[in-house]
Amino acid sequence: MGKYDYLIVGAGLFGSVFAREMTDKGRRCLVIDRRPHIGGNIHCQEMEGIQVHQYGAHIFHTSDEEVWAYVNRFVRFNHFVNSPIAIYKDELYNLPFNMNTFSKLWGIRTPAEAQAKLQEQMAGLDIGEPQNLEEQALKLVGPDIYERLVKGYTEKQWGRDCRELPAFIIRRLPLRFTYDNNYFSDPHQGIPVEGYNTLAQKLLEGSEVLLNTDYFDFVKEHPKIADKTVFTGSIDEFFDFRLGNLEYRTVVFETETLDCPNWQGNAVVNYTERQVPYTRIIEHKHFVFGRQPKTVISREYPTEWRPGMEPYYPVNNESNQALFQKYQELAKTRPDVIFGGRLGQYRYYDMDKVIRAALDAAAQES
Repeated sequence: MGKYDYLIVGAGLFGSVFAREMTDKGRRCLVIDRRPHIGGNIHCQEMEGIQVHQYGAHIFHTSDEEVWAYVNRFVRFNHFVNSPIAIYKDELYNLPFNMNTFSKLWGIRTPAEAQAKLQEQMAGLDIGEPQNLEEQALKLVGPDIYERLVKGYTEKQWGRDCRELPAFIIRRLPLRFTYDNNYFSDPHQGIPVEGYNTLAQKLLEGSEVLLNTDYFDFVKEHPKIADKTVFTGSIDEFFDFRLGNLEYRTVVFETETLDCPNWQGNAVVNYTERQVPYTRIIEHKHFVFGRQPKTVISREYPTEWRPGMEPYYPVNNESNQALFQKYQELAKTRPDVIFGGRLGQYRYYDMDKVIRAALDAAAQES
């Protein structure tokens, strides 16, 4: 194999955007991925004519005008607006916590009534500096919202009692005193009309791509394949876990085709009761206003990450953050490697933030 300017490990958003930028500058890029497809977690699989988000719902939203202009170079976006709902026992609530939520909870109609009810709820609490996530959430939204819409969902997400989780995991819980169900406040939002797979394909045009390829095996056979490496896998794995293992949560998806045109009437429905084993159900056709005769749904089951599973959410508690900082120091000994993406930088990224980070990293290479 010939010599490349960059070996890019991972064909997800960070690696693909970096490859696009470097290819446009005349650099030679080789992109490898251990999975059998490009796109990383934005990859979609077609089922019954429906683009199924194979790794969970990916709704693009941003307030970064440069990033919005960038992605629109490659695909067009529809006008989908994320307006999830939550089910607790037999009751249905709007998310985020807004006037529709407050009206359903307390039978009120005006913002002043909602604010008075929240103050009444929190007045009975004797919480100084919150010592855990439960105290933090109670101090932010009071017991009614916490018990119905936060507690069970959060405990399923993290696999731990809220009293065992650190307070800083929930720094804020937005309360909106309007009847607007739009989950995101960013001015730009939507789903690619041509699909996320097309976005990934166009980003990688001009780069050489090898799939089903493990980096660690590949680099043993081709140690001098490129001048620099862009690594978007787990930073602790890159260094052979020599300082210890970073922790992750993962998600198991249960996808089902149903013989009806519309099953739940919304793209995203959260189940906030602890006794329901999944956190939410996605009905994929609603992302693109589909009218197919059948529908496809996916139930999401958060679980502890184990080797061989796809790591999703970094467990950003104090001990893991301290360990990650040690790995960052170790990374300074490898100036030939750029660590990027949610695994390389051990943080949960929205898609636009991944693109911004990749654009910034590429700009530093110019």
